[in-house]
Amino acid sequence: MERLNWHLAAELAKTYEVRVVGPAGAAGYAPAGVAVREAPLQPLRAFLWHAARRARAEARTWRPDVVLAGSGLTAPPALWAARACGARTAAYVHGLDLVVPHPVYRALWRPALRRIGTVVANSRATAALAEGIGIVPTRIAIVHPGVELPAPDPAARARFRAAHGIAANAPLLLSVGRLTARKGLLEFVRDVLPRIAAQRPDVLLAIVGDAPAHALYAQPQTPAAIQAAADAAGVGTRVRFLGKLFGQDLADAYAAADVHVFPIRALPNDPEGFGMVAVEAAAHGLSTVAYATGGVVDAVRDGASGRLVPPGDAAAFAQAVIDTLQAPPSAEALRAFATEFAWERFGARVADALLRNKR
Repeated sequence: MERLNWHLAAELAKTYEVRVVGPAGAAGYAPAGVAVREAPLQPLRAFLWHAARRARAEARTWRPDVVLAGSGLTAPPALWAARACGARTAAYVHGLDLVVPHPVYRALWRPALRRIGTVVANSRATAALAEGIGIVPTRIAIVHPGVELPAPDPAARARFRAAHGIAANAPLLLSVGRLTARKGLLEFVRDVLPRIAAQRPDVLLAIVGDAPAHALYAQPQTPAAIQAAADAAGVGTRVRFLGKLFGQDLADAYAAADVHVFPIRALPNDPEGFGMVAVEAAAHGLSTVAYATGGVVDAVRDGASGRLVPPGDAAAFAQAVIDTLQAPPSAEALRAFATEFAWERFGARVADALLRNKR
């Protein structure tokens, strides 16, 4: 979410003057030419209070045309700031920020979101959630998150595999993301990976990411719990935990893998708003197999950027992975799909959405 907001600021700053109110330390990551006012991040209620005060003070002196909340969580401060100068309001929502199962959040944040002028949803599924809490459909726009489009690196596959002791021809599955119950890694190693290993005994699963320490609402799945499930299912030696990877290391992981697996689970009050990692995988020429749930159906185009299988159907998921290993789609076609999500297009679409309640 933080990375998306910086890209959002950077793209809008190409055409408009942009100022950001963000957490302490944010100025060090700001795009060129974007002024930042910082607020202490912890505890969360203190951040919201200080961010609201800084935003309102900025609105009074600078008088922006639009106050944009980077998520539903900051919708109330955005509304308060906008009232100080008569600005229009907008919020980019991600899914979970619409349905957090906390009575205070529902009592205070949902009414604020219903008063926001334009709600930009990251997927059709998130737009449906927005309608479900009473946001008027005509005020909802759908703009999928963006992605960087890296140049192909022919040496990356061998480099990553050599660095991690993975045989050149071993089928390598990759999971990227926070280790939470919604991401479904424990269920994947328990129910799906053994079916794949039965046909491809040399298969490996590389897991990039860790359990969240700070999140709006998340049920963690620890590496120890996932490993225990894999051990009990007889595939413990087929799993590698790589922790967090960034930059070139993450790009190499995508390049080294044969299939990106995305076993998202449909959990009450914990939706998958979009599934950005599936688009990132495509941008690196890597196909995704995923359960067709939530916003994932916007991030994976079945038959083009990967395979979508019925939610919870472990046998179908395993077969889709095996089929993809045997006949992978072309990297060029996958990258072509990802170009639809380029950050430049994302910025232009958000800018257009922000103008909707002006026209």
